[in-house]
Amino acid sequence: MYNKKWKQAALAVVAATALSTGPALAESGVDLENKVVTIGAFTPVTGPVPFYAVLTHAAEAYFKMINESGEVDGWTFSYVTKDDGYDPARSVAVARSLVEDDGIFALSAPIGTATNVAVLPYAKEAGVPVIGPVGGSSQFFEVPAVFPLLPDYGWSAASAAEYAANGLGHQKIALLWENDELGKSARRGFDLVMEDLGLEPAESIPFDVKTTSFSAHIRRIQNSGAQTVLLYGSNANLAAALKAADLQGVDVAWFAPFFTADPSTLKLAGDLLEGVYFSSWLLPVSSDEPEVEAYREAVAEYFPNDPIGVLGLNGWSNAALFHKGFQLLLDSGDEITRDNLVKAMNTMTDAAVGGARGVTFSAEDHRGTRQEGIIQYKDGDFVLVRGFQPYPDVAFNAAEGG
Repeated sequence: MYNKKWKQAALAVVAATALSTGPALAESGVDLENKVVTIGAFTPVTGPVPFYAVLTHAAEAYFKMINESGEVDGWTFSYVTKDDGYDPARSVAVARSLVEDDGIFALSAPIGTATNVAVLPYAKEAGVPVIGPVGGSSQFFEVPAVFPLLPDYGWSAASAAEYAANGLGHQKIALLWENDELGKSARRGFDLVMEDLGLEPAESIPFDVKTTSFSAHIRRIQNSGAQTVLLYGSNANLAAALKAADLQGVDVAWFAPFFTADPSTLKLAGDLLEGVYFSSWLLPVSSDEPEVEAYREAVAEYFPNDPIGVLGLNGWSNAALFHKGFQLLLDSGDEITRDNLVKAMNTMTDAAVGGARGVTFSAEDHRGTRQEGIIQYKDGDFVLVRGFQPYPDVAFNAAEGG
């Protein structure tokens, strides 16, 4: 089971990766006299995905808002960000610069899956906590000083399939999956929950991330008699599949991952997005929950040219995770050290963190996000149609690759 594997991995490295390496390093980035804590992140201002800057802008907006509010017992956050071009090798160099030149206390909301994975060995060596890496990798769950919000895509796919079966009453469910770690993770969770439901997949079809024509895939879907199709790929893939289904007159319920529940997908798919479901660890950006309202207001104030969407809410929520953990550290009365930040983070229980709900960490389990809701695009808006519920146990507690 996943819990057992995680605990073994964590216990095996705790002793080797203890954070304290002396008082100076432990307190780096903390100005006790002026009550300022310096944190940082690497982010792709240049390179193949410069639009990911929206994530960092939202994180910056979060810290600006908190600093102005003065609500963290008078403490303020100095947030230092540097461009890594979304190049893992540069990310390591940037992380080293943030630690050794800028003296950061922790990494907060650094951007990218591959980039964060590349930085992990250095972060462990330097004893720097990584709070809210914006990426999805099972490796993030296995390092004692890393605290991720993003879930495994297999958990999301399992939630979507379970809702299709039990919420919509559909028995013929198909999966279209991107042939990389994103899609393979989704397939693992999908297969596990389908077996648990006593159902055979109507179809399970891989595709390349660069696929622009889904005509052949949709013909197979049509021949399978599927009532629901889960697509785990990019928003461009989703739009292309919806267009192919429309041309062929295939009428099914569609599900897609959280990051496609975004205005950028609407630009690509248009009216074809109507009715599409999204299994999401984040509330819809239109939510009237105070944390999401604050996101919309802060981005409008500090970065008025940025779109309001799920990418921004993702960055915002990962920044909120550091704030929540730091407040727990202050409340504990313990000395402000990296060790004690990790200790405090491990006490977070069922917390609302930005657009996420039910966030929980312990020393034995760093799978922070444990619940998802179901969002649907209907009547021109992304709305929550099923409240947050725990991930299906069969997928959430499965060993990786199971």
